[in-house]
Amino acid sequence: MAASGSGSSRADNGYSSQQPRRRKGPGALATAYLVIYNVVMTAGWLVIAVGLVRAYLAKGSYHSLYYSIEKPLKFFQTGALLEVGIVVFRIVPSSVVLTAFQVMSRVFLTWAVTHSVKEVQTEDSVLLFVVAWTITEIIRYSFYTFSLLNHLPYLIKWARYTMFIVLYPMGVSGELLTIYAALPFVRQSGLYSISLPNKYNFSFDYYTFLILVMISYIPIFPQLYFHMLHQRRKVLSHAEEQKKSE
Repeated sequence: MAASGSGSSRADNGYSSQQPRRRKGPGALATAYLVIYNVVMTAGWLVIAVGLVRAYLAKGSYHSLYYSIEKPLKFFQTGALLEVGIVVFRIVPSSVVLTAFQVMSRVFLTWAVTHSVKEVQTEDSVLLFVVAWTITEIIRYSFYTFSLLNHLPYLIKWARYTMFIVLYPMGVSGELLTIYAALPFVRQSGLYSISLPNKYNFSFDYYTFLILVMISYIPIFPQLYFHMLHQRRKVLSHAEEQKKSE
């Protein structure tokens, strides 16, 4: 449930191109579904981006912009759960566990932290990860859409494998700072915690769980980040060779 970052960690786990397996042929229905899904998600994150800009221009301040895009953010980020179904039904070849892990980490931060601990919604750290997510997802879903249509502009490919260098650390920083800001309120309210004794003979401390989530970023983030750097070198160098050969 950690290191979801800007979302760039989902780049190359087999799901990245969202192209059905070529051995059996994609099928017109599967391709159409994926194109529609990615177009809708691109448009949704563009709505969030426009909402942020409009709110900033209206207020003249970047503080507390979360409220201006709260509803579309929840809707479209939760909509990413459909990506798990896409993998489960083998529309694209990828790891179900890895895809579910990466999607749920973002959904978790959206609902179980930012939504549930309302005191953190005014934190600047929320805007930090929201901006990182928004830019990343516009690029990511655009990349998928054009890839499926076999008309991928080099600029989008370049952005897909370059912008994460800044956006991923930015998103992770915002996530960690937001969870950290939520800790005292979670401890005070006992949010989602279960104390003994109870009929299930089970206890759960949400405060401790959030700390463990934060700690889990330490080993996961560097692995995903360096994996993306490796993918960037491989993909962009190959693209450069193709351009030269043309």
